[in-house]
Amino acid sequence: MGVSDVAQKESSERFWGNFHGPNMGYIEEQYETYKEDTNAVDPSLKEIFDQHGAPVWLNQTRTEGSGQSDAQNANQNDMKKLTSALKLVEAIRRYGHLEADIYPVGRDKFRNSNLTDAKTYGLTDKDLEAIPAPLVWEDPPNKVKNALDVVNLLKQNYSGTISFEYDHVNHDDERQWLHEKIDSGSFAVNLDVEQKIKLLSRIVEVEGFENFLAKTFVGQKRFSIEGLEMMIPMLDKAVQNSFKDKTEQILMGMAHRGRLSVLAHVLGKPIDKIFSEFHPSSDKELIPSPGSKSITYGWTGDVKYHFGASASLGENEISPTTITLAHNPSHLEFVNPVVEGFTRAAQDDRSNPGYPEQHQDRAFSILIHGDAAFIGEGIVAETLNLSDLNGYRTGGTLHIIANNLIGFTTNQDEGRSTRYASDLAKGFEIPIIHVNADDPEACMSAMVLAYEYRQKFHKDFLIDLVGYRRYGHNEMDEPRATQPHLYKEIDKHDTAATVYAKRLQAEGTIEEADFSNMKKDVEQKLRDIYNTMVENQTDEQEPAPAPKALLNGLSNIETAVPLDSLRALNQGLLNRPEGFNGFKKLEKILQKRGKALDDGNKADWATAEALAFASILQDGIPIRFTGQDSERGTFAHRHIVLHDVETGEKYCPMHGLEQANASFAIHNSPLSEAGVLGFEYGYSIEAPKALVLWEAQFGDFANSAQVIFDQFIAAGRAKWGEKSNMVMLLPHGYEGQGPEHSSARLERFLTLAAENNWIVANVTSAAQYFHLLRRQAALTDREESRPLIVMTPKSLLRNQRVASDATEFSEGKFQTIRTQPGLPKTSKKAKRIVIGSGKIMVDIEEAMDKSEVTFDWLNIIRLEQIYPFPEKEIAKVLKGCPNVEEIIWVQEEPRNMGSWNFVKEPLYHLVEGTNIELHYTGRPDRSSPAVGEPIVHKTEQQRIVNEVLTPSKGGDSREGN
Repeated sequence: MGVSDVAQKESSERFWGNFHGPNMGYIEEQYETYKEDTNAVDPSLKEIFDQHGAPVWLNQTRTEGSGQSDAQNANQNDMKKLTSALKLVEAIRRYGHLEADIYPVGRDKFRNSNLTDAKTYGLTDKDLEAIPAPLVWEDPPNKVKNALDVVNLLKQNYSGTISFEYDHVNHDDERQWLHEKIDSGSFAVNLDVEQKIKLLSRIVEVEGFENFLAKTFVGQKRFSIEGLEMMIPMLDKAVQNSFKDKTEQILMGMAHRGRLSVLAHVLGKPIDKIFSEFHPSSDKELIPSPGSKSITYGWTGDVKYHFGASASLGENEISPTTITLAHNPSHLEFVNPVVEGFTRAAQDDRSNPGYPEQHQDRAFSILIHGDAAFIGEGIVAETLNLSDLNGYRTGGTLHIIANNLIGFTTNQDEGRSTRYASDLAKGFEIPIIHVNADDPEACMSAMVLAYEYRQKFHKDFLIDLVGYRRYGHNEMDEPRATQPHLYKEIDKHDTAATVYAKRLQAEGTIEEADFSNMKKDVEQKLRDIYNTMVENQTDEQEPAPAPKALLNGLSNIETAVPLDSLRALNQGLLNRPEGFNGFKKLEKILQKRGKALDDGNKADWATAEALAFASILQDGIPIRFTGQDSERGTFAHRHIVLHDVETGEKYCPMHGLEQANASFAIHNSPLSEAGVLGFEYGYSIEAPKALVLWEAQFGDFANSAQVIFDQFIAAGRAKWGEKSNMVMLLPHGYEGQGPEHSSARLERFLTLAAENNWIVANVTSAAQYFHLLRRQAALTDREESRPLIVMTPKSLLRNQRVASDATEFSEGKFQTIRTQPGLPKTSKKAKRIVIGSGKIMVDIEEAMDKSEVTFDWLNIIRLEQIYPFPEKEIAKVLKGCPNVEEIIWVQEEPRNMGSWNFVKEPLYHLVEGTNIELHYTGRPDRSSPAVGEPIVHKTEQQRIVNEVLTPSKGGDSREGN
């Protein structure tokens, strides 16, 4: 018998030893029933038998007149009281939160629950006193003698100013750990006098900062933390704990409420810098004092309560920590996946081939949510779903709901269908603490437990910090008009600092004068900072220009790879681990790729992509690639992850490359766009030397992530100075598959295109895709870096017209425009120039090949890079076609979609002052991107091609545009 078995046996013997006389008979009867059907007895008894087995006396030899005769006269009533007591104890653990004192103000401040009332179970205090404590709580504390003591202590622990929900956590080890911590109260902080005074001083500092802003910058938005001041000391505690661990980075995300206080007090953003962002008048600028730390943002900037910051803390500690608060727009919770991406990037070691090596203790994230937004915004659920997925796991996030009981002007019963704002987290088995923001020590205890849980189990934990909002949503609106009763109570309610100060005064820890002096000192400190600042007259300000590096072209980047090297990489991709049993049909296809670079053969899209990735890894640049079906490819073209048909084990050919000098991560993503894209954006920001790619299953579905595109990827650098080099692959093309499988909404990305903020491409050859990816990889960690949007093909993936000769990879570079195959680059005979982008140009090529007509009157340009628009390159073609009479822009998208509304202005400039007319050919204006009937699609597509190849003028003239 092992040590653990002996311990278990001794524990069971101690437990059964508490039963005497009549109770033994009832237990014997119930155990016999349990042996026949374990579910036939009361659940509380089942739990006892499951844990302790058979009553020990059943296996002992009894003498005449011993417990056996007593057992036959068992008092079932006594045993029922015991089981009722067990039910009551368990109910307190499960439902104690229902009557906990977690609301400082509001209608739920005083709550009671029958579920935790002894009377509900037919018990009196006398009944409970008669039951020894060990019968309802194994190994209770020494001070706990009977069941009444147990009930009182557990109510204190589960129904005080801090309460818990963890019954939904299904992992036994986690639930047992929480059970022991909370039952015993061992997690609770025990502050000495000095620590209590320091905590009060911190709360006063936070409150004083907010009060000073209110008095000094009257009527300005600040999204005050008042009512939730304890958030700052809680964050302090998490940071301090990190100094004792291996933590190198803490990545934070939050919306507006309390943001300025977090920046000032946790990240140490200079107070005068914050003051300077409150402009007192339109013609004056508030200047920080000389020597104040400067903070660099983007060139157009943002409002003060959207900015983040980064700071190195604990320089004198064993393990200093860098803490970063992410920039966040008014789209509240959308920063959540971005921060998770930051964190995973900070944890990953990408220096070696294969998957990156993840170090979960190297960094962790803290997300602060609004109570209305946490339950209301779907991005929260998307992000929580990432928490335990292999490609997105970050080893546990600390969540804090900054619960101010209201969403702008919307009450809780109008904003959610759940009891608590935190209930969403239950579906992801995240333990939850509800804590009263007016009890500082309970709040600190909550953070201690959350941090310990994260460190031990590397899983998420949520603290519902329940407070209130002392003023209106942004200090400029009047909440008493919409919540009169609540604000009548808030107006009379002491601040958190005052509540705690009174508590410490009652304890004899401080005097009233001590509290008064603390407040005066904070006020004077802030006043001194403000007085060192000056107001300068300022001219009418305009946004700064974009960095010069972004305005430069990218034509000088070499992307060709020697043919010998490409062939070696291509063969390396055919390597398999010894004993790997690939899918035979697939392996035949992959083996053919090995000959793609031989004379007379061509490399298709998938082969070009694989060669691009392999050569980028050879250059020492890590790659991370995710999407809903990216391992195989939605269209069964990629097969970058193979499956052993016997064992089901996975193998990525990129990991077998001898030439690889960096990691390659490839993950199928969950069925999410906004959450996953936000994660990848965050990863790309935190890992600027890596090439990060996200692929939509169909480009149409990318519009589910529109907030991430609009607020982060398109504008993040201009607003906040965030550099991302990520790639978005959006399958796009009209093949008659209907409105949701045709258009990646190209027009939306072109509408957002400005200041060289990103590249938008729609390429028509495998080699072009190869060079485009390699060019993007070359931009990693450079000033010229920017995201890349690619309209990737569907039907063209296997079209030989898109395949490329070997020399196209080993020579040349990415071309922003291409001449239609079979036509000269310039022609004096050309009367018409057709310009278009993407699949429609291949459709035109096929029609021309089938036609017996000669097209010497025609010149066709494929626009491979739509933004930045290659105006100079097109102008050269125009110059070489002196007899052109018209330019036709052709597209397969409807006229109000696609590229037309973007390209017509630069094209108009090109023909301005000439006799050349500009026309549009394509589908008419439509509300839906594509028809749903394949036959109608085919007819429309043929009409567009015919108009382009018919010599008479067609489409709309520029006068009609």
